[in-house]
Amino acid sequence: MSLPLEGLSAIVTGAGRGLGRAEALELARLGAAVVVNDYGPPGGDGSAAGSVADEIRAAGGRAVAHLGDIADFRTARALVDLAVREYGKLDILVNNAGILRDRMVFSMSEDEWDAVIRVHLKGHFNTTRFAAAHWRERAKAAADGQVYGRIVNTSSEAFLAGSAGQPNYAAAKGGIVGLTTSTAHALAKYGVTANVICPRARTRMTEDVFAGFAEAEPGGFDALSPEHVAPLVGYLSSPAAAVVNGQLLVVHGGMVAVVERPRVAAKFDASLSKGPTFGFEELDGVLTPYFDAKPRGETFAAGEVLGLRRG
Repeated sequence: MSLPLEGLSAIVTGAGRGLGRAEALELARLGAAVVVNDYGPPGGDGSAAGSVADEIRAAGGRAVAHLGDIADFRTARALVDLAVREYGKLDILVNNAGILRDRMVFSMSEDEWDAVIRVHLKGHFNTTRFAAAHWRERAKAAADGQVYGRIVNTSSEAFLAGSAGQPNYAAAKGGIVGLTTSTAHALAKYGVTANVICPRARTRMTEDVFAGFAEAEPGGFDALSPEHVAPLVGYLSSPAAAVVNGQLLVVHGGMVAVVERPRVAAKFDASLSKGPTFGFEELDGVLTPYFDAKPRGETFAAGEVLGLRRG
């Protein structure tokens, strides 16, 4: 019996360690040939990315390592070109690379803001831009105008919950959701899907964030192991997920939650007797009672996602 991703090729960014490593190994286990990207200067020793590529090959899979900063436009182009050159085409793009520079908004420096937006949001755009162009060109040459393409982007519960100490990270991760839904609409006609996950996992990047969480439940189950996230990435990359597009899923230790899109909670129309548009007094008359009746502290942020657990 063939494997779900047999004959397909994939890029995983930030795959030298943590979540990216687990995702690259899972895609390879499912049959994909993988380009393992990690940050580093071209020509460097590539110890992290190279080790993961070696691990995949040792298990009988196909993999090559790529060193480079995907937040650099030309590097992202070279990454996609490498996948096409090595495997003949690109089928799957998993954007995972990221950094943290946590600080309260009143203490954050310009560099701390710019660095996180650059790596997360621009990095996701860069690789998506060149993968999308590759699929569009292939679709033009296809008899039915369709290709196989899967994008799995990485957001965070910090965006959903409005993490107070991570304004740069929350903003970047919110931007990735917007990028994903826009991409999903733009590429659907070519047969390409784009989805976004909010993973919860203990990695080198998040070890301080999850410092207060127990390492494992009784019996040895570690809900924050990156290996619990990787199967969802494998599923979203597969033919089985052909109709899953533009979706946001929260995932960690034995749990997947599909997050519903925002819905309009209330609507107020200007009184025609007072003119076609709202004035201050009329807004005060409708909005103040509405918000007075809502629980104090309730905002657009969905803090309840942080309470999601298996079982």
